[in-house]
Amino acid sequence: MTRGTLSIIEIAILSVLILATRCANYQNVFVAENIYFTDADCYARMTRVRMCSEHPGLIVRYHSFENFPTGTTPHTTAPLDYLILALSTVLKPFTPHAIDLAGALISPLLALLGGWFLWWWAKRMKLKYRWVMLMLYAISPILAHGTELGRPDHQSLLMLFVTIAICAEWSLQCDGASAVEVNPPYLQTYRRWSIVSGVAWGLAIWTSAYESLVLFLLLMVVSAVENPKAISSRTRRTGWFCFVLIVVFAFLIERRIPSFSIVYSNPLFQNWAHTIGELMHISPANPIWLRWCGYLLLVTPFLIWFRAATTKHESELMPPTFVLVLLVATYVLTIWQARWGYFFVMVFALALPCLLETVKSRGAVWIAFFLSIFPIARDWDERLWPSEAELAIRVEQRNESVQLRDMALSLRSSEIRPFLAPWWLSPSIAYWSGQPGIAGSSHESLDGIADSARFFLCDDWQKARQILENHQTAWVIGYNSERVAQNSAAILSQAAPAHPLCRVLDRTPGQVPPFLIFAAQNGTCKLYRTVAQ
Repeated sequence: MTRGTLSIIEIAILSVLILATRCANYQNVFVAENIYFTDADCYARMTRVRMCSEHPGLIVRYHSFENFPTGTTPHTTAPLDYLILALSTVLKPFTPHAIDLAGALISPLLALLGGWFLWWWAKRMKLKYRWVMLMLYAISPILAHGTELGRPDHQSLLMLFVTIAICAEWSLQCDGASAVEVNPPYLQTYRRWSIVSGVAWGLAIWTSAYESLVLFLLLMVVSAVENPKAISSRTRRTGWFCFVLIVVFAFLIERRIPSFSIVYSNPLFQNWAHTIGELMHISPANPIWLRWCGYLLLVTPFLIWFRAATTKHESELMPPTFVLVLLVATYVLTIWQARWGYFFVMVFALALPCLLETVKSRGAVWIAFFLSIFPIARDWDERLWPSEAELAIRVEQRNESVQLRDMALSLRSSEIRPFLAPWWLSPSIAYWSGQPGIAGSSHESLDGIADSARFFLCDDWQKARQILENHQTAWVIGYNSERVAQNSAAILSQAAPAHPLCRVLDRTPGQVPPFLIFAAQNGTCKLYRTVAQ
């Protein structure tokens, strides 16, 4: 078998694994000939894409469709907006729902690009156990979640750029500035990796100046301590120029300073954060770590110690110090916020092939690896073949999405007629109806979230009416009262009253306040029109 044929087979196997895991949720995305996204934030992203489609060249710096009438200044940036829009242009000849389909496909395609890059890079680096890294990249549930079908979130693009940037820095350290000076033929390769690193870090920070900026600063500090001459050498100047150029260009395009409100200690923010999965703490004893990484995670500290103890020759490949620092740092940060788990598992996968080289027997390594992924396999078993109870929940969620969409479509109008709905439903309703919502799903719309929670918990009709007037509300959508009351009480840190308004809206529409007129209902929600008094 020729090398070319073997490479084609390897790429095909890797691609199938990546797409199979990322698209395992297709039944929840493609429902009744329509496309549904997995998270509330995804609908906010797609609203931005639609705005860019209607106004080519628009840079969305303000969201009028959430936290109405104040709106929000979002932390989201332009790169993913226009990447989705570009993909929709390619898909337009094949479907009337090109924008929705592009939004659904963008993250799996970015994961596929990341997998292809890792395959090429690992082969170039001659990693002995590169397929351990590639398989973990393909099947880790958290990496699959970050890039799954129907999740047009900036995390998928950010993961791609950060992965390329870390690999480029690794290659730069392997070549080494001093080695380039001794061996001038390597100069061109070194400069190319420098450019790749600068471009990747610049685009990553443009995409999201939170995780990427923290990782970049950590890497620079470690590199400066180890070899300050390397990062300031003439051979890296082109890369630094590209980095600075992209960051300056991003600042000129976005025209705003990145927000770090994600670390605020505001009580309302903390209450809201406790309802967001990506912002929750992950205990070191939580078994989810094994579901993400497998049992090899437990022996990683020993592998690092053995690898450091046995590396005596320069020819033996050891993960650069910055990779190990990033591994420890992202682990600690994941304990703080689950959203860092994407980057922890990515760095873990990158470091694993080198750490396993302390084991001389290939057979032992592969036996250990396949035994170690048992928790990952069990996680996929539960996802792909759920219990009857879990399957019933999924069917109910799909039905709710369909019915909520049907209700939202009835709100379409050439006039601006804002609606009030539970905050986690507001982005999808805004996307389908084209009307602005009082609440939203981002931390920038906390004021609207709080007011919507106060409205649904009200047992004083005058206070409820005042909230509607303050936000110029035209429509109110009632939803499952138990869930709305529980979530609203958690947001406001107060007990729900005996007879909150959300229960009246949900269960006794004939007894609603006189400033609300019952308009329509289906199995999921009820619609009320507001009237002036």
